[in-house]
Amino acid sequence: MKFLFNLLVLVILVVTLFVWVQLPWIAVLVLVALFAAWMGLTRRGRQAASVTGVGVSTLKQRLGSSSVVVIGIAGVVGVLVALLAMGEGYAETLQKTGSADTAIVLRGGSAAEVSSVLSNDSIVVIEQAPGVARDKQNKPIVSGEIVVAANLPVKGGGPDDDGSVQVRGVGEQAWALRPNAKIVAGRSFRPGMRELVVGQGAQRQFAGLQPGHEVKLGTQTWDVVGVFASGDAYDSEIWGDANVIADTYRRGSSRTSVFAKLTDAKALDTFKASLASDPRLQVDVDTTLNYFSKQSEGMSKVMRIMGITVGSIMAIGAIFGALNTMFAAVATRAREIATLRAIGFRGVPVVVAVMLETMMLALLGGLLGGLLAWLIFNGWTASTLAAGTTGQLAFTFKVTPGLLWEGLKWALAIGFVGGLFPALRAARLPVTTALREL
Repeated sequence: MKFLFNLLVLVILVVTLFVWVQLPWIAVLVLVALFAAWMGLTRRGRQAASVTGVGVSTLKQRLGSSSVVVIGIAGVVGVLVALLAMGEGYAETLQKTGSADTAIVLRGGSAAEVSSVLSNDSIVVIEQAPGVARDKQNKPIVSGEIVVAANLPVKGGGPDDDGSVQVRGVGEQAWALRPNAKIVAGRSFRPGMRELVVGQGAQRQFAGLQPGHEVKLGTQTWDVVGVFASGDAYDSEIWGDANVIADTYRRGSSRTSVFAKLTDAKALDTFKASLASDPRLQVDVDTTLNYFSKQSEGMSKVMRIMGITVGSIMAIGAIFGALNTMFAAVATRAREIATLRAIGFRGVPVVVAVMLETMMLALLGGLLGGLLAWLIFNGWTASTLAAGTTGQLAFTFKVTPGLLWEGLKWALAIGFVGGLFPALRAARLPVTTALREL
């Protein structure tokens, strides 16, 4: 019989936790309102409130053991929110990079720019496609671009500590395609010259990228002439003239991608259909907004899995801490609980009281952990590790209200698990045994 009871409790616990993690904040507010109404309007609810008040009044006497619960849960929430904020910041940086009225064209079947190759003839056809916007001189706002990876010394590293930076060769319309990219120091590069402008993110990561310095790309020496800021993934790149970069890396007249400004977002279908129907082309077309958002999915998923895995491991330790603390609290209050049971208090109010006490400690720990994560990590600058064909991406941690809410839900879930079994023990403790033991 005891085994069946424990199995039932375990099933209820698993179902409750599964439902809990899916709940939006508005549903939780409704549950809190219903629970408050139960405590205020029913006899058992008022009994639970009375027992809870007595338990909370004794927290000062159990400050040390209660602090273990608060600090343990704060650590779980802080680490979880920080790791999830890393993924959130990475995804946001890439998602801000594109727009719905700018298209990117890649060779058919290419997953990314670095694996794509487009011939000069293809670029000419793309420029003339319907749906492409034109400037005041009636030139198509199109930029055939080339992306390569280069190794540069990392700031603060040793002489052999190089990192990979993404170098982008751009056409004259690149700035019109990216109006948020602005020169903030020095000047732009001149066409046909071995001159570079560097993003602020790249400048923070790599040494020697100040205007007036020289860097070596491929077999050539280049002059850094300016710094630009865009507030997105382009901040981690270095830009130069596409023709000169293609010559340096022996790419001829080919490009890895073509960026095209559309007359409006609705023009994408016309533009895409025109390229798809042209037998000279075999290309994939998407908006830059979708393209860069897709680029973030894999890494964001990895970061989220990592955060939840580390958080789960720490949560197990926090649960055991809460169990030990609340079992000890129930043991020290056994006579008090038995007395309440003897004068007519039922088991439900006792269970609710012990659970509420644990949940309040968990809530305090969750708030503390979320606050620390926001103070320490929100806006923290980091960068990805570079792969062989891609450069490092600089981004900032983003502690959002959604992540703080997720951290609070984890905290309350830990408090629920940590308080449930001590609460059930308190409710099932025989009155005569408890009075006799103490």
